[in-house]
Amino acid sequence: MLTVLLICHLLIAVALLGAITHQTLSLWWSPAPAAAGAGKTAFFTNYRAVRANVYTNMVVILFVCVALFGSLLYPGYRLTILPFMRSHHATLWGGVFEMKEHIVAIGLGLLPLYWYLWKKVVISEHVRIRKIITAILAFCVWWSFLDGHLINNIKGFGP
Repeated sequence: MLTVLLICHLLIAVALLGAITHQTLSLWWSPAPAAAGAGKTAFFTNYRAVRANVYTNMVVILFVCVALFGSLLYPGYRLTILPFMRSHHATLWGGVFEMKEHIVAIGLGLLPLYWYLWKKVVISEHVRIRKIITAILAFCVWWSFLDGHLINNIKGFGP
């Protein structure tokens, strides 16, 4: 059961990683071309021509789902993996994972502001704040993904 939860957690995290990365890069990589594929077939031209605001609801839903699956996996981590790392003097990696908890909490706290800036504010207003909040959220997602992947590679899941 825990393995199924871990795989679902990973798959949803990969979807979130793709969505927030695409949104962040298209937002910061400006100015965007007027129309996607307007006479050009270049990958990067089309990549940055995406309408970044269409990712907002999906990013929020995926972030909450990843956090929910992570909270279901957390007791197993706390009871098996963390004691293993402590007994093998790998406390640094346990501490790195503990940072992930705080970073995810910061990301969850930013989600309402992130959603508000993308859905309730005119797209041409507060551009700098939108860029910064989106970049911070992308950092939270990338840190959490790499941290979880690293910890899983060190020990794996289960006894």
